[in-house]
Amino acid sequence: MAAVPDYPKQWESDVVLSDGGTVRVRPVRADDEPGVLALYERLSDESVYLRFFSPVPRPTAVQLERLTSIDYRDRMVLVAQLADEIVAIARYDRCADDEAEVAFTVDDDQQGRGLATLLLEHLAVVARGNGIHVFLADTLADNMKMLNVFATAGWISERHFDQGTVRVRFNIDTTAKSIDAVEGRERHAEGASIGRLLAPRSIAVIGASRHPGTIGYEIFRNLLAFGFEGPVYPVNSSADSGSGPASVAGVRAYPTLLDVPDAVDLAVIVVPAAAVPGVVRECAEKHVRGLVIISAGFAEVGSGGKAAERDLVATARRNGMRVIGPNCLGVVSTAPGVRMNATFAPEPPVAGNVAFLSQSGGLGIELMSQAASLGIGISDFVSVGNKADVSGNDLLQYWAGDARTDVILMYLESFGNPRKFARLARRIARTKPIVVVKSGRSAAGSRAASSHTAALATPDVAVDALFRQAGVIRVDTLDQLFATAMLLAHQPVPAGRRVAIVSNAGGPGILAADACAGAGLEVPELRAATQDSLRALVARDASVRNPIDLVAGATAEQFEHALRIALEDDGIDALLAIFVPPLVTRAADVARAIASAAEVAGEKPVVACFLGRAGVPPELRGDDRHRTIPSFAFPEAAAHALGRVAGLADWRRRPVGRVPVFDDVDLSGAHAIVDAVLAANPEGAWLDQPDAIALLACFGIPVAGFAAVTSSESAVAAAEALGYPVALKAAAPELVHKSDVGGVALDLRDAAAVGAAYTDMARSLGDAMGGAVVQQMVPAGVETIVGVTDDPSFGPLVLFGLGGLAAELLADRTLRIVPITDEDAHELVRSLRGSPLLFGYRGRPPVDVEALENVLLRVGFLADELSEIAEMDLNPVIVGAEGVVAVDVKIHVVPAPTRLPADFRRMRF
Repeated sequence: MAAVPDYPKQWESDVVLSDGGTVRVRPVRADDEPGVLALYERLSDESVYLRFFSPVPRPTAVQLERLTSIDYRDRMVLVAQLADEIVAIARYDRCADDEAEVAFTVDDDQQGRGLATLLLEHLAVVARGNGIHVFLADTLADNMKMLNVFATAGWISERHFDQGTVRVRFNIDTTAKSIDAVEGRERHAEGASIGRLLAPRSIAVIGASRHPGTIGYEIFRNLLAFGFEGPVYPVNSSADSGSGPASVAGVRAYPTLLDVPDAVDLAVIVVPAAAVPGVVRECAEKHVRGLVIISAGFAEVGSGGKAAERDLVATARRNGMRVIGPNCLGVVSTAPGVRMNATFAPEPPVAGNVAFLSQSGGLGIELMSQAASLGIGISDFVSVGNKADVSGNDLLQYWAGDARTDVILMYLESFGNPRKFARLARRIARTKPIVVVKSGRSAAGSRAASSHTAALATPDVAVDALFRQAGVIRVDTLDQLFATAMLLAHQPVPAGRRVAIVSNAGGPGILAADACAGAGLEVPELRAATQDSLRALVARDASVRNPIDLVAGATAEQFEHALRIALEDDGIDALLAIFVPPLVTRAADVARAIASAAEVAGEKPVVACFLGRAGVPPELRGDDRHRTIPSFAFPEAAAHALGRVAGLADWRRRPVGRVPVFDDVDLSGAHAIVDAVLAANPEGAWLDQPDAIALLACFGIPVAGFAAVTSSESAVAAAEALGYPVALKAAAPELVHKSDVGGVALDLRDAAAVGAAYTDMARSLGDAMGGAVVQQMVPAGVETIVGVTDDPSFGPLVLFGLGGLAAELLADRTLRIVPITDEDAHELVRSLRGSPLLFGYRGRPPVDVEALENVLLRVGFLADELSEIAEMDLNPVIVGAEGVVAVDVKIHVVPAPTRLPADFRRMRF
């Protein structure tokens, strides 16, 4: 048996295949030889011939040695494991300084599931980390499956044909095309994995009960009552025992899942927590394709429950199953070919075009109970519970490609992978609105910070930054969620922010105008021709400028004509109709008038307010030919819903942006600096100034010239070499506010001033001074702060704001989640209250904004690549007319649990 070194745990990962199933990918281990041999013995003659170019029945001793002996640098072997079997192998062997030969073997039964593609992606990441940039592969000319794997990987390849074989040569460096290929495969695979859960052909309810009012009974009854299109099998441990039920709700019950005679796609598990692991193992033996675990008693109850939860998810994934839950309400799909209500909600869902994810089961029940009155129909509902496996990111992938879903609602308490959420939402929100209620706005979660950046980057600010980048509509309350969903489900997104208000009462119209202003909307004066047309229609005492006040005596016909005239005004993007019921006009007639007028609205959204009346009047309900008109009880709610949707329209008009690739970055040098510091300080440390500045230099981030000094004499010598004037700063990295403790002396213009400043500073600070840094004075400019903090929930955040002494006092800052696009950098420098200072405020010359954006992009790249960065401050970063330079640098590094390249993180759950 070959010797195999231990490998880092991060090289193991669960991955989703093209059909939605899962396998575990990991390096080969010393005890894998029997599994490798078993794989080759299962191969068909055709597969053996395609792999070895000859009918070899099993690997030779030399080949087996190459398959089970690795050093993680020049030779790597990855295996894919399903249940207890190795079902695929991929390897590379270095054959030149930056080249390696690759080969793949996939079990006959597993071919066509994308295993070779996944293993190639993982091998490429490992190889790039070891300095390999080119893969070579030999294959038979008629092995079209393998040739297609290479062709679709996103790398430019060369093919050389020689007597029936093909040598493929391709550069494996990351490119935009290769990233697109990985993300496209991921999108398809994760969507397919959710399709297994939301569109099953058969369902078993394990823990089904014959007692109404119990969860097991109500879920089973709801499946039957809602008309699930396939068979539903109740599983009850007492079935056929003599004393237990032979049936549940009139359907034959089975004592275990293994007793069910037919295939089962989805298992809904409603048994005590202690029994769940055994049930999951039975599901694996039965080859169930997906699990919804309703049972509670896992991560939500403490560390023991967390461990049990991890174990059951590991079992499920290892056997090809995805898991929703545990501790969840269930799932709903109203698709015509599915009709699945696997929840214990008392109200049946109403079919429609809104998908909803909730970490709160109670919220899901409330949504379904209110859907009918609000005119909101559900395409899918998923209660994710503890999110042990399936998360919002998986569901976004599925709903992005679901033709039945036009709007996505989410109630989130936490993010599993915020970077991935940002990437997915950025793409999906351009065609399907995403509306999120995110709890946790209070300051209770804020933490003590040891840098300006960490102090300014509060958790809620991070959430806002994430949503702003991704085009997500954030709401604070359930009322706002429902209001926004009602609008998006039935009306188009407005082209702009200009709103016409038509009312039969002056007061509500004025309130609506004020609310529009508060929501960032405009209520412009209507064009002269529009006003003339309205005057010919309305009473003499009516107002036609906007808001339009038709006065209390307005008829339904006048309402309709006024609405049509307002909608024809090219200076209007949306319309709000407000009706206060008087004695002379019936609300139903006005509702019909609004619906009729909306037929000419085109792409302009129309909303209504029947004052004090909640719900959508029947006359405003749409059909196959007409859109539903959302209706609100008060004008403020309507205005704010329009404002939120207009914000989405603004975001969609912005360029998509791209993440730049820098060819002048020295990643290996940066890693060497960080590794050396952590080797000396295993718990983490602040970098001293020379190391901090050297690290920035690896990423091309400009820093003012400096020299480290330890005495007044060396300080004077450094100043002479750098040239006057200079600054003197205490070097101790632990000092956050150096100027507060006398650790900064500026504009020193001669040797006497430098020597005296060093002596005074040493006397004042003593050992806390930590030596000093002499630095060139930088020409005057705008002081800004650029920083990084590693948030425990969101990962690295890049901060930009006004800097200097007042950075925390002014708190004029904004954040972005990495990776940072060029469009993000463009917006960052324009999103501060003080941004006009950068563009020539009050006659001052504009600064070099392009250079500042370049620094922000490079800092974002640094934060994305160096997972050891816990905090970083560049404060101030002085931006002048001819460039930008960081003056003071603080960097704190900590051991990272893993150092995975950005493209490898992209492949993980």
